[in-house]
Amino acid sequence: MGTLAPVSGGGAAADKENGGAHVQSTPELDAGALFVLKSRGPKWGSYVVGPIQFGVCCGAVVSGIVIGGQNLKFIYLLSNSDGTMKLYEFIIIFGMLILILAQVPSFHSLRHINLLSLTLSLAYSACVTAASLKLGYSKNPPLRNYSLKGSEVNQLLNAFNGISIIGTTYACGILPEIQATLAAPVKGKMFRGLCLCYTVIVVTFFSVAISGYWTFGNEAMGTILANLMGHTILPSWFLIITNIFCLLQVSAVTSVYLQPTNEAFEKQFADPNKRQFSIRNVIPRLISRSLSVVIATILAAMLPFFGDLMALIGAFGFIPLDFIMPMLFYNATFKPSKRGFVFWTNTLIVAISSVLAIIGGIASIRQIVLDAKYYRLFANI
Repeated sequence: MGTLAPVSGGGAAADKENGGAHVQSTPELDAGALFVLKSRGPKWGSYVVGPIQFGVCCGAVVSGIVIGGQNLKFIYLLSNSDGTMKLYEFIIIFGMLILILAQVPSFHSLRHINLLSLTLSLAYSACVTAASLKLGYSKNPPLRNYSLKGSEVNQLLNAFNGISIIGTTYACGILPEIQATLAAPVKGKMFRGLCLCYTVIVVTFFSVAISGYWTFGNEAMGTILANLMGHTILPSWFLIITNIFCLLQVSAVTSVYLQPTNEAFEKQFADPNKRQFSIRNVIPRLISRSLSVVIATILAAMLPFFGDLMALIGAFGFIPLDFIMPMLFYNATFKPSKRGFVFWTNTLIVAISSVLAIIGGIASIRQIVLDAKYYRLFANI
């Protein structure tokens, strides 16, 4: 669903003629691009797909800033166990770092940061998995309880909450899709990027999730790293290094998710007839990028509930983008026979995913309200 990612610079003038959406006219366009071009026109994508993509990226930035702040707090407490600084203070500090990284000009400028992020993901996952296994096999392992908590209603809503989080987790490929549509050949770049993306997802997420749940059971937190804190079996230097890996990786990921929103702002405020680094374009870029980071940091400090934010993004963003719209676009564009297997399979996926998105959205909002009521805004968790 990356067919409508906006671009800035020289293509902005052409974008205006197309109603503001930039789509490459190549034989390798996917169903989404063809649907926009042939069926409803570019404005359909600008007013439906674009806002969802924008919301997903903004939500991911807020979540990244929350995690970055938590990592800074963990490092601080490991170095000074009697420290009195609050979580929102660390979130603000991390937000200042992202404010600097947000000034990176474009997706292409982030290629080295992407490589660093990949390396750090593998290193962080290896450290957390090893630490979980060490705790699990120790003489005094954490008490494990694999039963479900809460009433049946809470269990049901938590299950839909979890489905939304899974949707967010496995939808990380949306960034390679968005990036792939910015330059030809779309199909080849997207396929290679997605293959690498899902390989990393399987290796990292599965190893951390399985080892973490095996060690901590239903006490596993939004990040397993939070469970590892405070265990004397693990040396402080190891936990500090692991937190640094996570901190740097989250910094890279947050910078990547900032780029689509940055491009969207610059398409509105930049002058394509001026140079990229002219005063006319640099000042609006600096203001828009800085303002978006400041707003995201304030939201992160107010609602530092990472798991809840992941569920919210999944329900309202990733599930529609990855499981609903592609099927609708395919049926509307290629018009498979209504008696055929493809049409009804796509329709079934749309129906099931729509139910998951609606109930998951309700469950995620409910959980955020409950957590905000229990912890209050600007919680120090």
